[in-house]
Amino acid sequence: MSVPCFIIAASRSFSLPSAAAGLLRRRLQDPSSATSRKMSSKRQMDHLERTASNYRQNALYPAQVCGIMNESETVKRLRIAVHPDFIFKAGQWVDFFIPGVDKVGGFSMCSGPGLLQQEGVIELAVKYTKHPPAHWVHTMCTVGSRVAMRVGGNFFFDPSPSDPSVDLLLVAGGVGINPLYSILLHATDLLRLNQAPGGRTYNIGSAHLCYSAKNTEELLFKNSIIETCREFPDKFSCNFHITQQSADVEPHLQPFVKSGRITAEELQAHVDPQRTLCYLCGPPPMIEALSKNLMDFGLPKDRIIFEKWW
Repeated sequence: MSVPCFIIAASRSFSLPSAAAGLLRRRLQDPSSATSRKMSSKRQMDHLERTASNYRQNALYPAQVCGIMNESETVKRLRIAVHPDFIFKAGQWVDFFIPGVDKVGGFSMCSGPGLLQQEGVIELAVKYTKHPPAHWVHTMCTVGSRVAMRVGGNFFFDPSPSDPSVDLLLVAGGVGINPLYSILLHATDLLRLNQAPGGRTYNIGSAHLCYSAKNTEELLFKNSIIETCREFPDKFSCNFHITQQSADVEPHLQPFVKSGRITAEELQAHVDPQRTLCYLCGPPPMIEALSKNLMDFGLPKDRIIFEKWW
């Protein structure tokens, strides 16, 4: 279900939902949201507490949902028209304020900055959980729903044209694909700009994606990722890892699918300590194990950028 987002963005004036504004004021006045602290095992830290030490923009922008799609059986993809001043870097997330919902969501953009520049929209892919913001997305969110968002995160890929060329190694577990897909889209846009007549921008090296999920149904954006790899076979490659597949793998996916978890051997094949820049996003145990593997292969710690999602 969707309506043209550019019509919404152009035809209405943005105003901050009062409930979201009040919630933001309360959060900013609460000292517990300003610093990270050890929590009792009886209560899981919420998004604002977990990310208290992360960079955040000061501005909170109103926005409106203009499209809703089922990305998988458990993931909804929202298309959101945003304020003209809203900007983000590939890989970042938003604090997601919902009027009438006390908890603040934390969702990574799964679209690239190019879509924002062209159409004034961003996209979020939200997996179903009982956490109030995700539950709202799956049970109450409709086209036209108004929310407010604030960009944050130290996990991003935003090279300047003069920066040295790097080879990207992108490693994702589950919905940890969201920020990495944003980075892959941005790398693709940079490559296309560089190849266009008269185009001069950052010179991307190569990009390899290792993406693990329970089954092929849960591999988000898989067809788009495959299309990108086929469009630029000398630049982009990917391996999809499935850990609990019972049905046969569809023929068009078979060349890209491997059974079992992401292995250290696969990572090693794509590590050049001088050129590789690695981004990892997924469950904490996976990130910790693979980060250690990468350092064992000689990749400097400052070239391993990770984000853990719960």
